[in-house]
Amino acid sequence: MRLRLPTVRAKLTALVSLSIVAMVVALPVLSWSLHRQLVDEVDDRVTEAERAFQTELDDDILDLAVATRVIAADGATARAFLHHDAAPVRRLVQLFIGAYPNIDILIVEGDGHVLAQVGCQHPPHQVSEIAELVDVPKGKEFKGVIEHGCESPSSDAPPAYVIGAPIPGDGGVVVCLPVDGEYLENSSAKLGLQLALTIVDAADRHVVGATPEFPSSAIGVAKRTDTTIVEARGRSWAIQRFEPRQLDGRLGKIGMLAALDVTDIQVIVRRHLVYALAVLSIAAAVSVWVGWRLASVMSRALRQMNTALKRVERLDYVHVEPVRTGDELETLASGFNTMVDGLKERDKLRTTFGKYMTATVMEHLLEGKVSLGGESLEVSILFTDIRSFTSISERMDPQNLVALLNEYFTEMVGIVMQEDGVVDKYIGDALMAVFGAPVPKPEDPVNAVRAAVRMRRGLHDLNVGLEARGLPTLRTGIGIHTGLVVAGNIGSEKRMEYTVIGDAVNLASRLETSTKELGVDVLISEQTYALTKHVVVARPVRELRVKGRAQPVVAYEVLGLKGEPGTGTGTGTGTGGAFPPPD
Repeated sequence: MRLRLPTVRAKLTALVSLSIVAMVVALPVLSWSLHRQLVDEVDDRVTEAERAFQTELDDDILDLAVATRVIAADGATARAFLHHDAAPVRRLVQLFIGAYPNIDILIVEGDGHVLAQVGCQHPPHQVSEIAELVDVPKGKEFKGVIEHGCESPSSDAPPAYVIGAPIPGDGGVVVCLPVDGEYLENSSAKLGLQLALTIVDAADRHVVGATPEFPSSAIGVAKRTDTTIVEARGRSWAIQRFEPRQLDGRLGKIGMLAALDVTDIQVIVRRHLVYALAVLSIAAAVSVWVGWRLASVMSRALRQMNTALKRVERLDYVHVEPVRTGDELETLASGFNTMVDGLKERDKLRTTFGKYMTATVMEHLLEGKVSLGGESLEVSILFTDIRSFTSISERMDPQNLVALLNEYFTEMVGIVMQEDGVVDKYIGDALMAVFGAPVPKPEDPVNAVRAAVRMRRGLHDLNVGLEARGLPTLRTGIGIHTGLVVAGNIGSEKRMEYTVIGDAVNLASRLETSTKELGVDVLISEQTYALTKHVVVARPVRELRVKGRAQPVVAYEVLGLKGEPGTGTGTGTGTGGAFPPPD
């Protein structure tokens, strides 16, 4: 079973989906961040409230201390102790009660008996009933929180902050500030928070006072430093605990619970979360749609290019449809089509060059190793021409004449290419081939001569077929010379031709022309003979003088190749008998 790999569209869609997952993951983070912001705001509010509460409590305690000292130092208090008459000191105490209606005041004699009290609902008869105050009449000051304040321990009075000032030799004055619901309500109105006073003992935490709106379900859930959100009576409350330093003392841990109504804030937070969710959902839907569309376009374009690429691998050069994306894909498709055109042209060149030269020479040219200009190379040049072609052409119609030439050149060119030669040009019925350009090899002269021998043999076989079909037979002459030439691209940058020029080319042409005069098939120069005599059977026939050359050139008739059957001593009828046979 073939494994199906994920497509580009699937990958891009998955990529867009990942961003959606990231947005979905971001929602809880956003929710937590908003909740954290809410909690931090509550913390700040409670911290400010704690400072304000402690400041107000400090002011109240200072007022208590002032009242205690004034009453203790006043003469009316001394007279009251002297005459055991509470009336004078009660009138003094009423002045302070008028200024501070929430306080309770006890005037205690030296034996611990309560001489007078103002503000208490259930005053004790003896100060010893309030264990913390037993030393006040004996001359010791007291400051701290007492569970029931100046009230009798048997009552349900709330805790109170108490200041006890001794009057040496007489007794003492005790002033209490009950931390009750009324006190908490006054503080709540100033702070904008609901308050509750709790006492933590070894067994439990219980509330000893609270404002009316304080949520009862919040008792026991608030820790010292953490803000807790609770639901009570259809409202949301942020609860935090703090411990006023003034209330620390004798009853265990005394703490204040501050409750802030955050219902409206939470509604706003939730509304914002809903808005954010809606926006993210719309954005996600749009992103998926756009991503899917984009992925489809990209996938289709890449699929088309992949199909076209596979066809190009099979040498089927096809274009891809234009991609209108305005991005790299469009450039890629255009570049692909340009590449296909280049490959098509290169294949056309290969096919064309393949008809004229070997694969090695063709690769050398296609790789651009031949520049405009030329280089000096030693090559072997072969010229061949059909004799009496004019008379043949006069007897044949043009179409049959062209067909005959094509059949002849097909045979000859095939032999040249098999011997690593390059067909340089056609000149009517003549053919020029080069061995050694653009890539010279040591065996180029041998290849040229061997090609000539094979061309002569191939012409014989071709004539047998032509004669059988009633067509005129052909006779040719071949001339070969080896020498220095200038080889390269001749022309302009837009239109050039690779060829060879020089004296060696002229001499090879002169040798081919001389074959008719000397009555031989193949003539080679003495330079070529010197390079091929180890494989060629040849004889000198004449010294040829070529225009532009001072020295004559000895021409050799090629009889055959050494070791081949049927190689004779000569077939020509030239006038070169004065030359001895070759070694």
